Amino acid sequence: MDNLYTLLMEAAVAMLALCLFVCLYRAVRGPSTSDRIVAINMTGTVTIAIILFLSFLLKEDYLMDIALIYAMLSFLAVVLLCRIYIGIHRAKMEKKNREAGKDD
Repeated sequence: MDNLYTLLMEAAVAMLALCLFVCLYRAVRGPSTSDRIVAINMTGTVTIAIILFLSFLLKEDYLMDIALIYAMLSFLAVVLLCRIYIGIHRAKMEKKNREAGKDD
């Protein structure tokens, strides 16, 4: 039974690794900036899940602490990326409105 449990955990880690590569592909390819930000967020979430599965599989408790720290850093990174994206979007809209006002 223990071997089956280990095999199941290894299969879950392999599937999460596949999901990680798909998320990385979406983060690079786009098509839009918001899709990239969501893919980066998903990459962080999948990485945290992989760390937690490895923690249970290897019976190493300190990996749970690392996953918690990584979750906080990932959250802060996504919030920062959203703030930057919103700032760029607002600047583009203001420039567009100014150009539209000149034409009138």
